[in-house]
Amino acid sequence: MTIVELSQRGAVADPAEEINVRHIGFVEVYPETMNWIIKNFLRGLVIVVPFAITVYVVYIAFIRLDSLLAFRFPGVGLAVIVVTIILIGAVASNFLVRKFLELTELLFTRAPIVRIIYAAVRDLLEAFVGDQKRFDKPVVVQITDDFMTLGFVTQEDLGFLAMPGNVAVYLPFSYSMAGTLIVVPAGRVRRLETNSAAVMALVVSGGVSRG
Repeated sequence: MTIVELSQRGAVADPAEEINVRHIGFVEVYPETMNWIIKNFLRGLVIVVPFAITVYVVYIAFIRLDSLLAFRFPGVGLAVIVVTIILIGAVASNFLVRKFLELTELLFTRAPIVRIIYAAVRDLLEAFVGDQKRFDKPVVVQITDDFMTLGFVTQEDLGFLAMPGNVAVYLPFSYSMAGTLIVVPAGRVRRLETNSAAVMALVVSGGVSRG
């Protein structure tokens, strides 16, 4: 029934009721238009937001790293940092440089409080980009008969903790950089013959991503 017909019958008694009738009529007449707008807005949101957040994070990281060295031209500070890191990595195999680095590491690992921070950062970097990566062994952990979870074996022998027959498994959290470590019998762990990055992406994304 149109607004004119309602008005002629006296159904619209005041302006407030007329506004409600117009609103209801709009929703009833244009449902396909509204659905099209909402659907494409959400679709655009899924496309734009990941790009926007990625660009923002990269931009903030670039600005902060570049500002560590106060050069007049943008980007020079970051370039100097990258080149310096590459050069340190290149000369680290030199005997004298290696001895110097070992002495420096000894000082950092013996200093109170400092050694905790240094060891944590060093082990984390070694786990991802070092010669002995720690998150390259994806596994399924059988928690109960009907409950399993995905993780990464970080220690296959806990004999140094007087816990032979057990393994250490790191369980990353979804939508977070955090995780937790569990110790389980080796018999409850089954190795996954798949790409580690794909498993990490699946867990971190809450099961959405396939790597």
